[in-house]
Amino acid sequence: MKLPAMETLGLALADGIAHIQLNRPDKANAIDLRMWGELRTAMHWLNDTPQARVAVLSGAGAHFSAGLDLSTFGELQAATRGECDGRSRERLLQIILDIQDAVTAIERCSKPVIASVHAACVGGGVDIIAACDLRYCSREAWFSVKEIDVALVADVGTLQRLPALIGDGMTRELAYTARRVDGEEAAAIRLVNRCFDDHEALRQGVDEIAKALAAKSPLALRGTKRMIIHARDHSVGEGLQQVALWNAAMLFSKDLQEAGNARYESRPPVFDD
Repeated sequence: MKLPAMETLGLALADGIAHIQLNRPDKANAIDLRMWGELRTAMHWLNDTPQARVAVLSGAGAHFSAGLDLSTFGELQAATRGECDGRSRERLLQIILDIQDAVTAIERCSKPVIASVHAACVGGGVDIIAACDLRYCSREAWFSVKEIDVALVADVGTLQRLPALIGDGMTRELAYTARRVDGEEAAAIRLVNRCFDDHEALRQGVDEIAKALAAKSPLALRGTKRMIIHARDHSVGEGLQQVALWNAAMLFSKDLQEAGNARYESRPPVFDD
């Protein structure tokens, strides 16, 4: 199976686990326009590759991500320069919406995506992990919703997704102050699921979780992700209706039969991709 060619991301696939790595270590994985686009491409590849059942998203080098590459402002100015202010602003709107879509592609992907965070996770890095299904970090990790300090309103998903994760009040505190949150506090406020002692423990722990997910029913895993995201954005009644429709369509699958047979035969189930 051919992996898509990437300049800013690393891709690998083994044993049902896709490893997607932010790969600009000389820039502390600062995110430029190319990386945003390649992130969406990677999510499309993940979604459309049956052999990939779960993904681990990490950063190469010393940090997870230093956030937006400041050279992007120059790229944006060049891309939106024109004689008509209205058309220039329309173009900027299109670019912002496109970047938002690149992050939302993580949620649209039917496979679970696990964020594995070490050291700095700043600005756009927080946007990315907020869209992931599970988040884990090492003790030396630190997080900052940094946009306020460069006179920006965070516009790629942090302000929309964090309230469901850490609550309205804590979201406001982090967004208004841009203060650093260390790994242990991140776990305490539920920004991450768990904080591991060091980078190696993080790697091993996330690998175990990814292996556990890769062994589950792919169909049930995809359905569960879809139902959780739907429930976040809809009422309880609408969520119940949605899951009823899903199970009415998908309940009697080969996965259900294999899970039952495996239990009866006292063996681990083996599911098709």
